[in-house]
Amino acid sequence: MTPPPTQPVLRLSDVVYGVAERQLLAGADLTVPAGRSVSVMGPSGSGKSTLLMCLMGLIRPEFGRVEVMGENLARLSPRALAAHRRRHIGMVFQFGELLPELTPVENVMIASLLAGDLADTARSRAEKLLHGLGVPHRTATQDLSGGERQRVAVARALVNTPELLADEPTGSLDGEHREAVADLLFSTPRDHGCALVVVTHDPAVASRADVRLHLHEGRLVQVEEAR
Repeated sequence: MTPPPTQPVLRLSDVVYGVAERQLLAGADLTVPAGRSVSVMGPSGSGKSTLLMCLMGLIRPEFGRVEVMGENLARLSPRALAAHRRRHIGMVFQFGELLPELTPVENVMIASLLAGDLADTARSRAEKLLHGLGVPHRTATQDLSGGERQRVAVARALVNTPELLADEPTGSLDGEHREAVADLLFSTPRDHGCALVVVTHDPAVASRADVRLHLHEGRLVQVEEAR
């Protein structure tokens, strides 16, 4: 489902969130339309993970709105939020979060099966993505390297061609594999009409986004246009 031109995939409006005495988000605004990519950089502890949890609906801001595909996430019931997230958002977790007892293909298939795809379709998509990322998908997941596991996590996030793809997918990869994953990620807005938000510490990865942002004192500040 590609949103109409007037409706952005992601919109954060004046989002505020704090923990104890610390204000992590202090009026953060972000709009990402279909077909565009955004990178967010900032030092450790600046609130990047909090930002991602807000756009996933895992935490609710104290103030402001988080909308994905026109839905205010705070207004959804837990069940409706889970369904909305599964249908529209692909998340690449920083440490993979794979099930070691499953094969790489089975780990990727899970998201597709939960979305209602037939097993043959889910397996075909999973194998194609893993092949493109150079992952030996017949190997046990527990025997993969850290970089290979991260690429499996990327494939799992992409298997349902979500409208919104997010997180830091390349932190544990070496240069060659980092470039392969980045190539795949930054081609998804163009190829699938989705929006991409990448949180990263890597300037080389950040520079590939259409828009570069820096999280500073709880606000998102544009650094420069990458292209």
